[in-house]
Amino acid sequence: MYTQRTIVFSTNCRKAKNARSKRFLTNRDPKVFENPKTSIFVRGSTTSQVILDTLKDLYSLSKPNAINFTKKNQIHPFDDETGIEFFARKNDSSLFAVGMHSKKRPHNLILGRTFNHQVLDMVEMGVERCTTIKEINSRVCAAGTKPLMVFNGEAFAQNEQMIRLKNILLDFFRGESADKVSLKGLECVITVTAGPTGINGEPGLIFLRTYTTSLKKSGVRQPRIELEEMGPALDLRIRRVRYPTDEMWKQATKVPKELHQPKVKNVSRDGLGDKYGRVHLGKQGIDKIQTSKVKALRKRLDNKPSKKQRTDGAES
Repeated sequence: MYTQRTIVFSTNCRKAKNARSKRFLTNRDPKVFENPKTSIFVRGSTTSQVILDTLKDLYSLSKPNAINFTKKNQIHPFDDETGIEFFARKNDSSLFAVGMHSKKRPHNLILGRTFNHQVLDMVEMGVERCTTIKEINSRVCAAGTKPLMVFNGEAFAQNEQMIRLKNILLDFFRGESADKVSLKGLECVITVTAGPTGINGEPGLIFLRTYTTSLKKSGVRQPRIELEEMGPALDLRIRRVRYPTDEMWKQATKVPKELHQPKVKNVSRDGLGDKYGRVHLGKQGIDKIQTSKVKALRKRLDNKPSKKQRTDGAES
C-alpha cells in the first residue's frame, strides 16, 4: 500500500537570467507537439547479472532518447517515489526502468512513466529468462530505428494489467512521431505474446522477442520479408501494478485545443479511418415527378370514356 499524496500540476515558474537559461527553460515548457520522450535506466542497490543484461539491451533499443545510469542507487519506486522523481526532474525524462534483485523478488524489473515529474503509473515484473543480443549474435538494427510493435493474445484487450503494460511498452519504444515510414526503414520488429492465464485469471508469462527484417525478392513489386531474431528475448511475469489517480490521468491525457479537430455535422469515421457522410433529404413528391408522356399513364382531364371503353360498350 502507498500513502495518498497531494498532486500539484504546475508549469515552470523560474525566470531566466540569460539567453542560454531561457532556451533551456523554454525547451522544458509544455508544447503542443511534445519532444520525443526520454527514458532513464537505473540500477538498484543490489542487482543480478540477469537484470544488468536486461537493462543494457533495453537501453540499446531505446537509444538515442535514453540515459543509462551505471552506478548503484538506493531506490525503491513502489515504497518511495521521491528518488525516481528526482532523477526524472533532473534529466527531464518521462519514462524510467529500474532493475534490482532480492530474495523476495528476484530479477525484478520495473517499467513506469512520469507526468510533470511525478510518478504516473508503473508495472513490476520478474525476468524469468533473458537471452541477450550478444548471445544471439546476429545482425543488429541501427540505433534510433522506429520499431514495429506486435501484440499477440486476447489478454492485451481484456486484462487490465496487460492493457496497462501494453500502453507502457508502446511509450517506451515509440520513438519520434512520424506520419510516413519507409519500408526499408522498418528494420526492427518487437513482438509481445501473452501466455496462458492462471486459474484465477492472473496473467501468465509474457514473451518479448525482437527481430530484424530482411527484404527478399518475391517476383512482384512488394518484397518478401523474412524475420531474423536479434535479441533480447525476455520471459516476463507481472508482479505488481501501480495505477494513476483519476485526476492525474485526466491531466496527462488532456489534448491541447490546437489539436482538436472541428466537428463536422453528419460526418463520421469508422475504426479503419474510412469517412462516412449522412445526407438528409426533404419529403419527396413522387406524384409530381415529371415522367415520360405515355398515353397509358396520362391522366384524362375530363370524365369522358376513352375510345377503347366506348368500343367495348357498343359491342356489348
